[in-house]
Amino acid sequence: MKVHIHTLGCKVNQFESQAMASILAAHGHTVTEEETGLDAIVINTCAVTAESVRKSRQAVRRLKSQNPGALTAICGCWSQAEADEAAKLGDVVYGSGDKAGFIAALERAAEERDGIISVDDPFARRVFEPLPVGSAEGRTRALLKIEDGCANFCAYCIIPYTRGRIRSLPPEQCAADAAGLQREGYKEIVLTGIEIASYGADLEGRPTLADAVEKICLAAPEVRIRLGSLEPRVVTEAFARCLAALPNLCPHFHLSLQSGCDATLARMRRKYDTERFYQSVEILRRYFPNCGITSDLITGFPGETEEEFARTLDFIEKCAFSAMHIFPYSLREGTRAASMEDQIPKAVKHSRAREAAKTAKRMKTAFLAAQVGLVHSVLFEQEAEPGVWSGHTGNYCEVRARGEALHNTVANVQIIESRDGVLWGKVLL
Repeated sequence: MKVHIHTLGCKVNQFESQAMASILAAHGHTVTEEETGLDAIVINTCAVTAESVRKSRQAVRRLKSQNPGALTAICGCWSQAEADEAAKLGDVVYGSGDKAGFIAALERAAEERDGIISVDDPFARRVFEPLPVGSAEGRTRALLKIEDGCANFCAYCIIPYTRGRIRSLPPEQCAADAAGLQREGYKEIVLTGIEIASYGADLEGRPTLADAVEKICLAAPEVRIRLGSLEPRVVTEAFARCLAALPNLCPHFHLSLQSGCDATLARMRRKYDTERFYQSVEILRRYFPNCGITSDLITGFPGETEEEFARTLDFIEKCAFSAMHIFPYSLREGTRAASMEDQIPKAVKHSRAREAAKTAKRMKTAFLAAQVGLVHSVLFEQEAEPGVWSGHTGNYCEVRARGEALHNTVANVQIIESRDGVLWGKVLL
């Protein structure tokens, strides 16, 4: 079969789509980036916001219209949350789990020309599903999923209901997968999961995220290891001390904030306040000087007053993030926040997002300016324009430099200037 996989949402979905592509290729099928002339289309969906659901539906309909005779297979968080709706559009419908079973169902449906609907109870899952790592076509940066599920149940989030309980890849297998990616020639591995700070809570002996990261770094010493999004409470003195001893760990930490106001955080049912969050920022900067600290922010959460938003702006400036992702609150049916009073008008939510983005841009500009004159190790990923290559530093700043055939190479670069959100430098020979 000629199959196209369309992926929406987070890095976990990206990893799982790559794994499905590898399974399909191993079974003799052709996985293509082309969106027409297909025998089957796979849509790996997202349900984190109402907008994500809309985009998932839109992708299914568009690909179906472009390939009227193709088998349509839907998986991911949207089909997990709204299986009946997904079944109206897809021939094969699975949820967020059992990707190997999903591919087997796709093959069976293609042979028998009959639909298959199989969506499980995510809370019945107890074991982490092993999947092939890497990519069928190979890439500079690899994703390694080490955890699935979430037990936080934040007021705005449906993902714990679509992903189920915490399940972790055992540390030994984490290390083995990382070593395999090093052998394949990857230069960086991004550790991902639904909530990696909870890594190991389900495993015998309760190994921590720091334990897993240490084993991964030691198993793949020639590869840069980058952490995915972190719940700030995982950052302790012991955590930072352990990670600071690992020379191939990237000094870049993405701490989920969502609001810089304690009252708003409480309504969100986040499990920290701004004092605890800032402790994490201070610890990281003490152990990793000049590290990049990035974050997420939701504006216009139900009940957020102008005063609360002003506190958030003050707090993010205090944290001096190197970059931020900022989202207006999106109501998601099935979550506690959807039924809260004092929903904020759309125009206000978006206005606050724009204002926060201005602050974030100033902070990023200041962080980039502080890199000028320094020498950074850069992993070059692609040719941005003829003779100019683009890559990222360990602390996750984009760098551009002139050179020849720099793809998938790590080189020391003298940073010369910061311009339009990008660092420019000279490769040191």
